[in-house]
Amino acid sequence: MLRSSPFGWVSQYFIGFFFAYGVYLPFWALWFEEQGISPSDIGILLGLAFATRCFANLFITPRLHKVEHLIPALRWLTFASLIFAAFHLWAGGSFWLMAVVTVLFNIACGPAVPLSDALANHYAKLKLLDYGRSRLWGSVSFIAGSTVVGFLVAEYGSDMIPYTALFGLGVAMLFVMRNPTVLPVTEKEHDEPRPKLSHLLTEMPIVRFLVLISLIQGSHAAYYSFSSIYWKEAGHPESIIGYLWSLGVVAEVAVFAFSKRLFAGMSIAMLFRLAALGVVIRWGVTAMTTELAGLVVVQLLHGVTFAMAHLAAIQYIQKAPQNKMVALQALYNALPLGAFIALMTAVSGWAYELWSGQVFWGMALMGVLALFIKLGKVK
Repeated sequence: MLRSSPFGWVSQYFIGFFFAYGVYLPFWALWFEEQGISPSDIGILLGLAFATRCFANLFITPRLHKVEHLIPALRWLTFASLIFAAFHLWAGGSFWLMAVVTVLFNIACGPAVPLSDALANHYAKLKLLDYGRSRLWGSVSFIAGSTVVGFLVAEYGSDMIPYTALFGLGVAMLFVMRNPTVLPVTEKEHDEPRPKLSHLLTEMPIVRFLVLISLIQGSHAAYYSFSSIYWKEAGHPESIIGYLWSLGVVAEVAVFAFSKRLFAGMSIAMLFRLAALGVVIRWGVTAMTTELAGLVVVQLLHGVTFAMAHLAAIQYIQKAPQNKMVALQALYNALPLGAFIALMTAVSGWAYELWSGQVFWGMALMGVLALFIKLGKVK
């Protein structure tokens, strides 16, 4: 079996998975719309996707707290994601069939992000990779996915959306079948019992962390679900929308690539404050204008609102005891990136029908609230 370094293995898995995610996140709402689904029902479907990922990360991900279980789990989950993604092709325009397929697909792909991040965290602690430089390849691939599918949709129509996502998952499947040169193994001194999530949620530092990151990352809900529709209604073609999404991820890549240099000496709390301030500015500008120059500024701020906040969250999790790391990673993906975004996506669907782009003022308010939350250390 082919082998690669831990950095190569993790980076290449990110490439395949995030290519598919670069198709799914910005363009799935457009595909739903082309299937005749209403904006409010699109909000429900996308909210269901986030809610399913939340369920998977609360009840599946934490059971894999030993690092030697991560690679086998990623293989099975990637294979299931590929199969269930293909099911979308037979769902047609039926809301209920799409709801079933949405649940199946997201219960498979949901744990892939926290488990691959947990594996990267394990290798980062062993000084075998730099998390930011490894994760940036996922962001580069996200750019490739969103750019490629933007061109394909403009040329051949929205049917290219699910086919392009399937291609990315197929690549991820090929990469995940290899072994890294250093297999992950739990060290005996860290082989402690898996903590119950209910116990972790009684620790106030963890609760404050989850609320803070929920507000920052949850503020992206309207952007993830309705910005493509909003910008299309403003007259921007799919190719420009793909470029805009790609520009946001270019800013994300820059932050990941130079994170050690950019944030040397900065505390985790300071990173979170800067990200919250970026949220206020980014979504305020989004609500005020759909002019291309303004949208360029908005998308460059993605490096602050998403990447900086994500790196701060990963650093916070890395400082936790070894036996709590996967559980915290699961909570991070299940609650801030799952349940809360699911709620905000459903609310955004209802609010978008009423107020269109003014929904982004609500997203900006979440950044204001995040500025007032103080972190504590996990024990």
